[in-house]
Amino acid sequence: MEISPTHHEKMAKMTFASVYPHYVTKVERKGRTKEELHQVIEWLTGFDQNKIQDCIEQKITFQTFFERAHLNPNAHLITGLICGYRIEEIDNPTTRQVRYLDKLVDELAKGRKMEKILRTA
Repeated sequence: MEISPTHHEKMAKMTFASVYPHYVTKVERKGRTKEELHQVIEWLTGFDQNKIQDCIEQKITFQTFFERAHLNPNAHLITGLICGYRIEEIDNPTTRQVRYLDKLVDELAKGRKMEKILRTA
């Protein structure tokens, strides 16, 4: 599926704070915890719970969120479909990184084991 430049811009300008509550709701509704969500976010970005809270309070965009992140060197191992898009085919870095996070949250909510979610080479 082709992604338009407008879509990339929308993803970059969306705030982490606007999406975070949906992540929490999604994982908790499926019996997972906020702590597990934070573990997944920390694995991907290097942000601990305090940094995650700072990002929420500052209402930073996803572009800024991922510019500040220290992306896990194994993030490229996150593949597959999310929202109809094949992650490994997304050429825009910010959009791809947002989709990495979406994919990890989906896997957590679906009950996948943490050692599978937190990929190793």
